Amino acid sequence: MRAGGLVAAMAGVLVVSLTACGGNDGGTAAASVDGLPITHFESGLRPDAPPPDVQVRNVSDDQADQLAMATIADVETYWSKQLPGDFGVAFKPVSALLSYDSDGPDQQNGCGDLKGIENAFYCGADDSIAWDRGVLLPTMIKQFGPLSVVTVLAHEFGHAVQYRLGKQAGITRTTPTIVKEQQADCFAGGYYHWVVAGDSRYFAVSTAEGLDAALLSLFGVRDEAGTSATARGAHGTGFDRIFAFQLGFEQGPKACAGINEDNLKARVAERPFDPGDKNEGNIDIDDHAIELLKQSLDAAFAGAKASPPKIVDGSGRCQGGPSTPPASYCPGDNTVDIDLPALAALGQPVDLEAEQSGQPSEGRGDFAALSEVASRYALGIEKGVGASIDNANAGLRTACLVGAWAGAVNKLTNTELRLSAGDLDEAISDLLRPDSLIASDVNGQRVAAGFTRVEAMRTGYLQGSAPCSKNYA
Repeated sequence: MRAGGLVAAMAGVLVVSLTACGGNDGGTAAASVDGLPITHFESGLRPDAPPPDVQVRNVSDDQADQLAMATIADVETYWSKQLPGDFGVAFKPVSALLSYDSDGPDQQNGCGDLKGIENAFYCGADDSIAWDRGVLLPTMIKQFGPLSVVTVLAHEFGHAVQYRLGKQAGITRTTPTIVKEQQADCFAGGYYHWVVAGDSRYFAVSTAEGLDAALLSLFGVRDEAGTSATARGAHGTGFDRIFAFQLGFEQGPKACAGINEDNLKARVAERPFDPGDKNEGNIDIDDHAIELLKQSLDAAFAGAKASPPKIVDGSGRCQGGPSTPPASYCPGDNTVDIDLPALAALGQPVDLEAEQSGQPSEGRGDFAALSEVASRYALGIEKGVGASIDNANAGLRTACLVGAWAGAVNKLTNTELRLSAGDLDEAISDLLRPDSLIASDVNGQRVAAGFTRVEAMRTGYLQGSAPCSKNYA
């Protein structure tokens, strides 16, 4: 976040509204992921998976290579059906596969010498896919689990699909990198839907912890905050990459091939820091920040015509009521009670070095901390218009409203709080954690699937508050 009137005031105030949604149905919208039931089991390679029928140069017996070969065999099966079925294009396997150790003896493919290249990539020069089994894949397995290998290579195979689709994917020599990468993330999401639906012979993935692991591995290779979407090599923020993955999961490969420069401009979140943002998106979570947050929330939710909750600095708990520290909505007196020191610790900048080495970051970023408070405030607005606040749909509605507020922040007049580059990723990171408040009800009960929690916030951010009532009644 950043403070200061650095954005020109717009004519009129954009408000976040909310209509009453009665009932205490327990959360039908929370009971599935794109129509698939919420499932919990150990995700990964099936015990009865057949030997992969693929030829890989320089392959080893390492776990990384075994997962990589199974993934290639699986995505080939998927695309052998999708390419002719969706696009009328005959499927053709990639011409070559290469496993290499970036710390080992030199290896080469059509794109050159791979010594020291800690990467996985599709090479159009010789229609090949290569992956670093020495550093990249083992590191990702350690950080995000075995599904990270599946996610990475499904993405790389997506680039091979672009090559095969040609004009149907709209890719030319001048197409910006971000378009190519968003399509590949989207194609990976389409493949994952096929896996989760039980069509894979190689992998079993649950809609709860399994999909969460896939999203975390994609989030883990996001661009650094402040990167421009127009930069050469831009892949997208975590918000952008997960959006593309979810688009493919929900709508399939045809929607992925439709991603282009024009429709990306309307929703891509990747941008450089504003010139006046001297702290590069970080403000201290203190009394002043909470005051600015309250002003912003009051302005954003003015259209709801509900009595806005007060924010009080106490213990982060309600006396004799529901408690979800470090911030709690207290229905008895319509207040949000916060533990400011705990929120200040939560709002410390993300330690990217620790995150990339597989260690937890103590801070989740200022926007994560402020969004947790905003979620409790949103519950007060929901209660004020007669909506339920104690079931799973209330948690999703709350996340949606936090997203709607985030989308409105930079358009509000007479408030100083502004969204900065990287803020949405801080919220996504929080939402993918098991202890996040952003998508929880008044009692702190969270929706089981991270996929659904992120989708709810993303919907509010991109579409405003109207779907929050409609989708999560």
